[in-house]
Amino acid sequence: MATVPLLDDAAAAPQAAAVFADIRATRNSDFINNFWRALANDPALLAATWERLKAVMAPGALDPLTKELIYVAVSTVNGCGYCIHSHTAAARAKGMTDAQHGELLAVVAMAAQTNALAAALAVPVDSRFDAAAPLPPT
Repeated sequence: MATVPLLDDAAAAPQAAAVFADIRATRNSDFINNFWRALANDPALLAATWERLKAVMAPGALDPLTKELIYVAVSTVNGCGYCIHSHTAAARAKGMTDAQHGELLAVVAMAAQTNALAAALAVPVDSRFDAAAPLPPT
């Protein structure tokens, strides 16, 4: 159950309606998901979040599928069911296969386990992993 109303287009303030229009144009879709409809209760937050998301998820050094896979992984670690579902759907739309999804979840689970072990054991970071350390010979 949402903690704020999910605003439809008629209830959205003009600034929020403008963001909805940009979402539709950018995604070439009439669908505005519940995340954006919830954020529409604070039009400035909606606009800022949408602009940042567009910049981060825009084409760049990482391909769109890789960005969605990272989003799914982080959402899984953070326990955000909404984001897990929406970005899994986006990853599938960008070509993620069932095998890739399975491997992604295996990596997330493995990282969670080894992260917990390293943290519990307070394992010191190897000096060669320090970004300021000289690179080892190749």
